[in-house]
Amino acid sequence: MTQQGAVLQGYNNELVKCIEDLCMQKEELNKEIRQAEEEKNKLQHEIQVLSEQLDCVCENLAQKVASRNELDKILAETEAAYMKILDSSRTLLNVLKKEVGSLKHAPELKTN
Repeated sequence: MTQQGAVLQGYNNELVKCIEDLCMQKEELNKEIRQAEEEKNKLQHEIQVLSEQLDCVCENLAQKVASRNELDKILAETEAAYMKILDSSRTLLNVLKKEVGSLKHAPELKTN
């Protein structure tokens, strides 16, 4: 019977050691889970911050693009108006040259 008690004690010791090993594995796994959750929370916060920054950049970009488009429109209208002024100036210059040219050929009026 003592031999059976010794065998049973051996089994019991092994069983206790296995249980202790499982408890240590569980604690290590719990530690890894906590670290992973902390990392997850940190990354989610960073994503939130980056999303807010992206929203600001997108809004700023949209405003700048709208301003550029408005400037393009103003420039196009100004250039078109300037071309009309140049065309009118050229026409006026040609008319003036003709008038001056015809004055040179016209007989002078004598004054009394």
